[in-house]
Amino acid sequence: MKLKTIQSRFVGAVFFGLCLGCFLIASTCHAEYIVAWGYDRHDVLDVPAGNDYTAIALGGNWGVALREDGSLASWGGNSHGEGDVPEGYDFMAISAGNFHGLALREDGSIAGWGHSDFGQADPPPGNDFVAVAAAGEFSLALKRNGSLIGWGYDGNGQTVVPDGNDFIAVSGGAAHSLALRADGSLVGWGRNNVGQTDVPQTDGFVAVSAGRSHNVALRSDGSLAGWGYNGYGQVDVPDGNDFVAINAGEFQSYALRADGSLAAWGRNYWGQLDVPTGTHFTAIDGGWTFAAALAVPEPSTLMLLLIATAALLPYIRRRIRKQYPA
Repeated sequence: MKLKTIQSRFVGAVFFGLCLGCFLIASTCHAEYIVAWGYDRHDVLDVPAGNDYTAIALGGNWGVALREDGSLASWGGNSHGEGDVPEGYDFMAISAGNFHGLALREDGSIAGWGHSDFGQADPPPGNDFVAVAAAGEFSLALKRNGSLIGWGYDGNGQTVVPDGNDFIAVSGGAAHSLALRADGSLVGWGRNNVGQTDVPQTDGFVAVSAGRSHNVALRSDGSLAGWGYNGYGQVDVPDGNDFVAINAGEFQSYALRADGSLAAWGRNYWGQLDVPTGTHFTAIDGGWTFAAALAVPEPSTLMLLLIATAALLPYIRRRIRKQYPA
């Protein structure tokens, strides 16, 4: 057999194998699955199976997840119908309150379900919404024009939103609310018995999250800020400027680093701070006494084998040349 024929067949076989392997890797590495830890009340750690999730949101003792196809999945408690998620394949964002949930549809309208004694699960009509925030017993939403709206329980003024149309994000706690303006500054309103609405008087923030009575914010340089109730160290943010996402839970806080690893601080009575190790996480959220994260598969044996094969390809070709000289 001629050398060129052997080489061409060999290279073709290896190339086909590499392409097949890359396809298999691409079909799995983008997939995200759910992991959870902490106190397993109401089976909150029994997360739904699958690797097609794009977002998660945790309430008091329950969770909701958004799939790639636009449908929803839930797990955990269902004492007030919070687990009875609406059907459909047109959802694009989700948020979970204590016992109610909100989901944003592709057409800009909002769906609500679960506990609604104060109307917190009864969203306003319209299709000009771009973000939702389900809080303790109330809800908030951001409109396309940059203005805010609130509904539900208002015992502390938490649904009396500030005027303006320069808001880009909103978050709600137990009885207080926060919003991020386009200039990177923050505004807070509602209950302020422990300083939870005394926001830092600076700009440069790119994200904010309201917990039960404390808050965490992310700066543009990747560093964190915390304020409000600090009985468990939940506002004592870690040092560093490599953070890309945050979440304030009940009495604990979480952050995602740029390398895909997780950080947690605050109360740890039930292991809710015992985050899993690794650098394959893409999102994190905290409930009352548990937490969950989205993760992508870590490098597999197949991936490592393909890398090694590609690296050895020039050596193998030289060996063939030597075995079958022209």
